[in-house]
Parts: sequence; structure tokens; C-alpha cells
Amino acid sequence: MENRCRLNEAMKVFWIFILGSLAGYILEMIVAFVQNGYFESRQGVIYGPFTPVYGIGAVLYYLFFKKLKTRNRVKVFFITMVLGGMVEYLCSLLQEKLFGTVSWDYSNLWFNINGRTSLLHCIYWGVAGVLYTYLEPYINNLGNVFTQNNFKVLTTTFVVFMAFNITISYMAACRQTERNNNIPAQDQIDAFLDRHYPDEYMDKIFANKKIVH
Repeated sequence: MENRCRLNEAMKVFWIFILGSLAGYILEMIVAFVQNGYFESRQGVIYGPFTPVYGIGAVLYYLFFKKLKTRNRVKVFFITMVLGGMVEYLCSLLQEKLFGTVSWDYSNLWFNINGRTSLLHCIYWGVAGVLYTYLEPYINNLGNVFTQNNFKVLTTTFVVFMAFNITISYMAACRQTERNNNIPAQDQIDAFLDRHYPDEYMDKIFANKKIVH
């Protein structure tokens, strides 16, 4: 029984990540359209409409709210404002360290921290935290769905897909960084990545990515 509960909890966390990533992608596409006047890819992985930084934020909200006793929305706003800003900052820092690129730069905004997050975007995270309190009952009820065998099969399939998606996205991004540094293909894997995920393709998928010199 305990193992079953842990499995259901893990499945719930996984789907919170997926739904958060999907919601983040939709939000980013809308923002990109408002800013640019046209739709531009805001994917965080090669395959599918997912922006994982939002998925990570959603999972952290879920785990955090399980421990947080208060639901006072003023307190929730300020707590998640800080939490979300930290997630955004760390994701930007990790992307730069791994790939030498960033997908957002808020250096032009007041009260920004190294361009990785800003007061304005922290406020957005705080608002998202307050909205989460309204969605929390529905999110908690997701566990009831996981008892259905058909859903477990779907979850297993999606876990395998996302594991591949994240892995190939990471490998392709690393290989693009190597190409930018004029490092030739060292083996058949590099050649495969060069052939199937060239710069033109990667730049189209990750349209808002910028190289950090």
C-alpha cells in the first residue's frame, strides 16, 4: 500500500510538471505575440509544446504548499514571489553554465538581478502563487485519476517520451555549443546530432536563445 501511494504521488508530480510546462509554453507564446506581433517558438525542449522552467516552478509550488501551513494570500504572494524568482534565476544560471546561452535577459528592467530575474517577473511568480491556491483543490484531486490502469499506461508512455525528449534536447544543445566553439564531430553520435539537429533547426526551435560571450 505504501509503495502504491508513493507511485501515485510520483505520477501526480510528473503530470504537474507536464501541465505546468504546457501552461508556460502557452503563456510564453501569447507574450511573444504581444511583444513581436507574430508567434515565435518558446519551446524548452525539441519535441512538443513544453517550457520546463514553468513545470519546475509548478512542481516546487506543489511540494512547497504541501508544507506551507498558511493560505493567507498576502503571505502566499510574497513567499512565492521569492521562490519563483529563485527558480528563474537558477534556471538561467544553469543554462548559461551548461550551454553558454540564455533564453531571457531582463537587464533592461529596473531592479533586475544579473538580468536573470527582475522585480516585475518576481511579481508575476507571486501572482501565479496566489492563482495556485485557487487551483490547489483540483490539483490535489488529480491523484484519483492515477488509480485507473489506462492512465498509468499513458503516464508510463509519456515518461519514456519526456525522458527521451529532455535527453536528446540536452545532447543537441551541447553539440550546438561545441559547433559554436568550432569543435568538429568526434564520433558517430556527434555526426548524428549535426545531421539531424543543425544550427538552423535548433535556432528555429529555441528562437529566443542568445549566446553569452
